[in-house]
Amino acid sequence: MKKTTALKNMINSKELEFLMEAHNGLSAKIVEETGFKGIWGSGLSISAAMGVRDSNEASWTQVLEVVELMSDATTIPILLDGDTGYGNFNNVRRLVKKLEQRGVAGVCLEDKIFPKTNSLLEGKNQPLTSIEEFSGKIKAGKDSQNDDDFCIVARIESFIAGWGLKETLKRAEAYYNAGADALLIHSKLSKPDEILEFMKEWKDTCPVVIVPTKYYDTPTDVFRDAGISVAIWANHIMRSAIKAMQETAGLIYKEQSLIKIENMISPLSEVFRLQGMDELNEAEKKYLP
Repeated sequence: MKKTTALKNMINSKELEFLMEAHNGLSAKIVEETGFKGIWGSGLSISAAMGVRDSNEASWTQVLEVVELMSDATTIPILLDGDTGYGNFNNVRRLVKKLEQRGVAGVCLEDKIFPKTNSLLEGKNQPLTSIEEFSGKIKAGKDSQNDDDFCIVARIESFIAGWGLKETLKRAEAYYNAGADALLIHSKLSKPDEILEFMKEWKDTCPVVIVPTKYYDTPTDVFRDAGISVAIWANHIMRSAIKAMQETAGLIYKEQSLIKIENMISPLSEVFRLQGMDELNEAEKKYLP
């Protein structure tokens, strides 16, 4: 099955599906091996791995290079967090074409202005683009795709901006009519009240995706009962990696020795396995004199 078809099936599934964050080829491979059916190419995580802010400081071509490596390392579909599309409708057209060339199954675009601001930053204004301009981006992206199953998810940030349910429903209707394959409704409240309020009014008009980073203690069955299509675990591989790296670096710095750390970390043999060294060894027997 094509990766695009696999992602489209997940989005349109009658069951709640899950995407797990990854930010490079290694983490993407681990996500697939764990059993997840799809990957979220997180803009926050990819930028963090580069050591830059989630404010479009990493160029779109740098992000493209990372997600290509992720696609090469895996057989499951990737939905890329494409921020605002890195510009206007014309940038979106080029982005869609380049993602298709690299085997990426879909892109999520948010209705903020470029450069974007991370939605979960406290005390930051979250200016949104007009409905008309963002609808044009969706139409341009859909018209540019060569694969009918490539998915464009429209991420609505009006709850994040504090604009309320009425504006969120207005934008949802417009983006759905513009051709979006699904809507991502975002909220930074500690409870899923805004999401559930939206779902009651939306009435399963098209698939809805959520990112429950802030309302993490909500039982998953609440999402199922509400008719959510996809839940994204959006940044947890990256955050766990940061904690592990800080602990390892701190212990080695303190002890000036590797004695206490060696049995706490993955052996080199696991690194080589994830890199596919066995396949290279077999290929050498076949091709290298």
